[in-house]
Amino acid sequence: MHEFPIIPLGDFRIDLSTWATIIITMIITLVLARLAVRNLSVENPSKMQNFMEWVVEFVHNTISSTMPLEKVKRYLSLGLTLILFIFISNLLGLPFGVVFDIDTVTPWLGVTEALLHEHHGHVHMSLWKSPTADLSVTAGLAVTVIFLVHYLGLKENRKHYIKHYVEPFPIFLPLNIIKEISKPVTLALRLYANIFAGEVLISTILMLGWVGIPFLAAWQGFSVFVGAIQAFLFTILTMVYISQSTIHHHEEEAHH
Repeated sequence: MHEFPIIPLGDFRIDLSTWATIIITMIITLVLARLAVRNLSVENPSKMQNFMEWVVEFVHNTISSTMPLEKVKRYLSLGLTLILFIFISNLLGLPFGVVFDIDTVTPWLGVTEALLHEHHGHVHMSLWKSPTADLSVTAGLAVTVIFLVHYLGLKENRKHYIKHYVEPFPIFLPLNIIKEISKPVTLALRLYANIFAGEVLISTILMLGWVGIPFLAAWQGFSVFVGAIQAFLFTILTMVYISQSTIHHHEEEAHH
């Protein structure tokens, strides 16, 4: 298994590749959003405008499947940001999945004598990966989303939101608490596991040299599909959780 450049900072371990690709993902997402709204035209829309209109419509339909239509607009920006950021993050490690063989102590990459000894004098180092292939990133996304879910539940649906913890009977309180705790855990692990496993396989194929090129091309094509599915799942589950916490079940019945 390859390593990533990690710099110790006190009790923290800073993964340079994760930080770098998070920043790059943010820049790409921002630039893409700005390009999409530049020179908007009704009569002669650009290809970028047409593409983003399709994305907006897709996200709008996704959110509307989880909550009443009149509430969709306020969460549209959140849904677009999540699906674009996560999709770009998932794909970022695909075109630059290069592994280097390092056999000397390199402090700025976190390659120490102990690490060289552990790997028998040769460390397989990758300087680039998808941010979502790091559990701390997916956990951060999941915790942020769940914090927002609980905040909105308390703000907009406090009585029924608090009451749902003791439904259908008060004895179910521990189970309902466990269910709430499991939400960020499953959100983080599902996204991380799928992307991390894909990047491990890419790194393994790269070690095969030119023999692995056909397999690499096939797997990268499949990884685009997996990245899109995982971005969609994270976004729609976020909207489902928001809907569950902010909308009383009588509103849902009226919606349907």
